[in-house]
Amino acid sequence: MRLKRTIIFVPVVLLGCGLLIWRLGVPGWSAPAAAPARPAIPATAGTAETRNVPIYVEGLGTVQAFNTVTVKARVDGQITKVFFREGQEVRAGDELFQIDSRPFTAAVQQAEAVKQKDEAQLQSAQLDLERATKLLAPGFQTRQGYDQQKAAVGQLQAALKADQAQIDSARLNLEYALVRSPIDGRTGRRLVDVGNLVQASQGSALVAITQLRPIFVSFTVPATRLDEIRANQAKQPLRVVAYAMDDRTALAQGELTLIDNQVDVATGTILLKAQFDNEGEPLWPGAFVNARLVLATRDNAVTVPEQAVMQGPNGAYVYVVKDDDTVQRRAVEVAATQEGVAVIGSGLEPGERIVTEGQYRLTDGAKVSLGAPRKAEPGGQATR
Repeated sequence: MRLKRTIIFVPVVLLGCGLLIWRLGVPGWSAPAAAPARPAIPATAGTAETRNVPIYVEGLGTVQAFNTVTVKARVDGQITKVFFREGQEVRAGDELFQIDSRPFTAAVQQAEAVKQKDEAQLQSAQLDLERATKLLAPGFQTRQGYDQQKAAVGQLQAALKADQAQIDSARLNLEYALVRSPIDGRTGRRLVDVGNLVQASQGSALVAITQLRPIFVSFTVPATRLDEIRANQAKQPLRVVAYAMDDRTALAQGELTLIDNQVDVATGTILLKAQFDNEGEPLWPGAFVNARLVLATRDNAVTVPEQAVMQGPNGAYVYVVKDDDTVQRRAVEVAATQEGVAVIGSGLEPGERIVTEGQYRLTDGAKVSLGAPRKAEPGGQATR
């Protein structure tokens, strides 16, 4: 049995040795080469920067006119002339409509004529009173006659006051016949045309005038921010920035003027109102805007592009590029984000390079090939 095993084993060993000798003797033959190194992963890097970042609270707002007046006729008559164009800017006192003034001119003249008549009667009564006064002492005039004459003078003096009041009323109606703008603002569409009869008792509107400069924006914010808003308002006036609905285009800056005196229990919000100068009229009554109430400013905050921050099971992290172009995964605390900018509360120092694009293919310690970063869009402000 042992002999058989020896007979089988010896040929196998000799065959293996021969094969090895043959391979070593073949020119160009060598052991398999080691696996090539992994290529660098293309990525784009940015730099952590410091900037002053405003802290604000944001709410959806509605633009409201500072004043809106519906112009109505205060006297009856026919519209004879219109002095403005629809949509025209007008000043307080500018002429808008002319109501037929002839009846009111006649009423003024009639009231003035009545006054002139009463003035003549008063002058005659005063002369009679002077004569009665002279005749009373020697007994040629009775006390009763004197008193009656004195009363007549008093009645005529009162009549003159009534006449003057009648004149003033007639002149006021004549003034009302020329309808003027009560405020500075922009006219809307004309609601009555030339030739129409208007009556003050019907309260028919002639035109609406809206004051656009200054203008208000009313918006609501969560009531949980009320204490913070009041505390900051006690320090200084708070600035409000109105943005278009794209939340990127800043339209105007104003100042907070009102914190409502009660919280809306149905929505848990508080109503705020801000006043804007509205130069150039970027704000229009009835429009919706995003209102940002700036509470304070976070000075020298560390900021990075928002896309550089990744979210993992343990929180936010970024890839930091080291000097040898390898990356290190580092956990960070994000204090705020807004419009493509992330404010880093901790975990990153100013000036450190971080990967902004291509980080989805990276792992801790990976080699990167950095390309030129794309031009960043203008960053906005941060909100907590």
